[in-house]
Amino acid sequence: MANQKSRKRTFEGMSYREVQQSNSKKRNQLKQEERRWLKNNGYKNLGWDNIVKLYQKIEAFLDKYEFAELELEELFLEADRIGNKYQTDQERAEFNQKLAKEVSEIAEEIDKQFPDTEVEVIDFSKENPTPQKQRHQKSYRTFKI
Repeated sequence: MANQKSRKRTFEGMSYREVQQSNSKKRNQLKQEERRWLKNNGYKNLGWDNIVKLYQKIEAFLDKYEFAELELEELFLEADRIGNKYQTDQERAEFNQKLAKEVSEIAEEIDKQFPDTEVEVIDFSKENPTPQKQRHQKSYRTFKI
């Protein structure tokens, strides 16, 4: 028994010291009030159970930051992505088909309300009435009929 080597404990592929270092670095990324909360609630960076609990709590705080920084459109896209995990391919296809139909109906209604009566023609001819100041920039004239 004395000759058997004890297995090293790891958490998510990290040794005890690596988890401690990770906790220290990530804790510095937290806001001051969250650091105080961790300290007041007994989260310590000492002892296997404590460092694992601290690691998980810090990850939860950092995940919260990730969603807090997203704009409204990105939040909707993230919610849609999460929701799609719980739908079958057929349900998603039906929803997309209904959505496309609704969008086309709305586009038709907008065209009825705001018809575009002006026709615009773009002239790509070589002659240009104004001299080009920047050679790398293309220019063209537009005419309204």
